[in-house]
Amino acid sequence: MQTVEIPLGQRSYRVDIGAKLLESPEHWLDCVGGGLILVVSNERVAPLYLHRVLDCLPKDRAHSLILPDGEQHKTVSSWRRIVNELVSMKANRDACLIALGGGVIGDLGGFAAATYMRGIRFVQAPTTLLAQVDASVGGKTGVNHAHGKNLIGAFHQPTRVLADTATLDTLEDREYRAGIAEVIKYGMIRDADFFDWIENHAGAISQRDPQTLLTMVRQSVENKAAVVAEDELETHTRALLNYGHSFGHALETLTRYEHYLHGEAVAIGMVIAARLSEQRGRLAPGVADRLQSVLNRFGLPTRFHEAIKPNAILDAMTLDKKNVSGKLRLVLLRGLGEAYIDQDCSREQVLEAVRSCREA
Repeated sequence: MQTVEIPLGQRSYRVDIGAKLLESPEHWLDCVGGGLILVVSNERVAPLYLHRVLDCLPKDRAHSLILPDGEQHKTVSSWRRIVNELVSMKANRDACLIALGGGVIGDLGGFAAATYMRGIRFVQAPTTLLAQVDASVGGKTGVNHAHGKNLIGAFHQPTRVLADTATLDTLEDREYRAGIAEVIKYGMIRDADFFDWIENHAGAISQRDPQTLLTMVRQSVENKAAVVAEDELETHTRALLNYGHSFGHALETLTRYEHYLHGEAVAIGMVIAARLSEQRGRLAPGVADRLQSVLNRFGLPTRFHEAIKPNAILDAMTLDKKNVSGKLRLVLLRGLGEAYIDQDCSREQVLEAVRSCREA
């Protein structure tokens, strides 16, 4: 097992990374506290791992709730189901919520934990690559609104993150590839050496070599930890973690979360942002092509469907949380591993970059 510390003063916690962590009672009993426990999972993950987690918890205190799977279920309605379950359990402020699943369950469970009795303890148990390297770390929680992704939410740090890399063995290929997009993001925004490592280990990553997975997850978490420690509430530099996300979230919203997985939409968004960076003369020519090549090696999309209108993407981006005073606030690149926040792009400049990534 390897550990990464998230240094946030009184809200500090650690991310434990390794195989078979979910089946280790000592890991669970060290972080759930002495109150009632609610394990929230979904219909895909629960048959695989819920019983293993429940076997490690005190039977007289542990309850479970299984929700439908999919981004389209990250709603106020699902949040209400979790809160209602906590109420029916008669859970107090010493209760603990365990989010067992991918990013959707982590966001939903975390938001319920943040809002129930003004905040209870919760543990992230991410079972997808995307959640292990990104969504489970940093305390962002929330649900979607019909007009935009994650418009309703709160910052609420977990007590612990248990990233069991053995769960990646059962992850569907498409879900696994989607998580790689978030890994590549760290190389693009702040760690050029890590980007080189990803290129050089593409084969082992695709084959899910256990030691390569451990290194990849740890390095990703270390990158995110450094950014979160500097800017926990995303007032400045943490926004750089959203590289590719403004465009990606717009694609997800426009397709009602039914066409692209989050990582797939982010992959397309990263290419659009790189193209825009080159068009504006901020980024040396060729970096966007290199990014696109790496994404293609992992089977990730780099162009969006021709039925989606470029103007509609820009319109959907107007509710992005990073925007300031009605102006688009985009994460662009000055170089590989060097991201910055740009507020000076014209609509036509953005449209040109968007159009360059539309399927012919």
